[in-house]
Amino acid sequence: MNFYEVNFDGLVGPSHNYAGLSYGNVASKANAKKFSNPKQAALQGLDKMYALAQLGLHQGVLAPNARPDLKTLRALGFSGSDGDVITKAAKLEPQLLKACYSASSMWTANAATVSPSCDTQDRKVHFTPANLNNKLHRAIEVETTSRILKQVFSDNDYFAHHEPLPQHPLFGDEGAANHTRLADSYNHSGLALFVYGQDNQSDIRPSKFPARQTRQASEAVARSHMLKTENCLFIQQNPDVIDAGVFHNDVIAIGNENVFLFHEQAFYDQQTSVKKIREAYKGSRPLHLIEVSNTDVSVEQAVQSYIFNSQLVSLPNGGMALIAPSECQKINEVETYLSALKQASNPVNDVIYMDVKQSMQNGGGPACLRLRVVLSELELKATNQACLLDEQLYSTLSIWINKHYRDQLSEYDLADPQLLKENYAALDELTQILELGSVYDFQRE
Repeated sequence: MNFYEVNFDGLVGPSHNYAGLSYGNVASKANAKKFSNPKQAALQGLDKMYALAQLGLHQGVLAPNARPDLKTLRALGFSGSDGDVITKAAKLEPQLLKACYSASSMWTANAATVSPSCDTQDRKVHFTPANLNNKLHRAIEVETTSRILKQVFSDNDYFAHHEPLPQHPLFGDEGAANHTRLADSYNHSGLALFVYGQDNQSDIRPSKFPARQTRQASEAVARSHMLKTENCLFIQQNPDVIDAGVFHNDVIAIGNENVFLFHEQAFYDQQTSVKKIREAYKGSRPLHLIEVSNTDVSVEQAVQSYIFNSQLVSLPNGGMALIAPSECQKINEVETYLSALKQASNPVNDVIYMDVKQSMQNGGGPACLRLRVVLSELELKATNQACLLDEQLYSTLSIWINKHYRDQLSEYDLADPQLLKENYAALDELTQILELGSVYDFQRE
């Protein structure tokens, strides 16, 4: 039976804004308080999805969280009508209002960790929603994200859903952004590579920015997913690059099937880490470990361009393509490296540049916007078909975005109760388009 990697991209929500909420994310802080363009952001993300579908890849859509999160605001003591809650929060706790309006669920690489059925001992696809407990605006996503995943992958014969890990610093979990699967093909069992920023039993950790993923969280996910011990590898991210703005592993490394592209400063004790990866990989096709030197692309240039936050995809006609943000073309060293990469002796034979500037300005490239789910033919058929992108759904979502999204948004607009009404109306319609049932727990009085 054939297996496919399906990219499920998060739709950019109608409250997309630049609030600068993510400490440790250089782009998020640099663009704080600028005007955002929600309609443009959503259309850029949708266009990327459609471009991949036109390449012959399977492409899915994940709905955004409902924003503002009135449930959290009410739990924090703001009461009255919906408008009263917004007005009071804007006046007394504007940072809380910004957090509850964040559209950060668009970065679905953080939505969950997913293990395919060819890796798990019960032969089901396993999902663990990330608790994202390092940031308030992200931690409040977990409940809704879990419901969305259960609606998209609802067949219990094929899919197993786990509860998120406890909301405790010991178990900080950021999902697939710190997880890579290396295999000789999607059909075969692979190596689950978990990258963590901090082991709570060790003093090796960054000094400036927080390490969001713990080893303890990664190990817990691996146990829950019934992965064989010999098929798992836990390696530590270089704390120095976390302090340079590499808040997730997918900002400094990317893998697909038998190719792993990474910076020479990606991991702690890199030489030993690379040796462990090479020894743990058991595929029949050779493993291509492509280490990018700091001379070719510096860490700073990697963070500026998000070269490693590209999508690395296998093409139906053979070979692989790197779906890179257009920012890579603005840095000579990065563009030069990518031009040489596709000419070198490795499976990557094409680089396709995509404009996702609205996401990039908040610190998310093409890879941040998607959750990779490896599915068999039967599992793909058991998936919610209304969430699989084709020309008709692309057209429907384009019309929906143009109908409901504002062209421009500032932090001052978040205090307008009318924005809440607009957002909720849009999402009510979206649940019908994607056949998601009642995934939104609108807490209203």
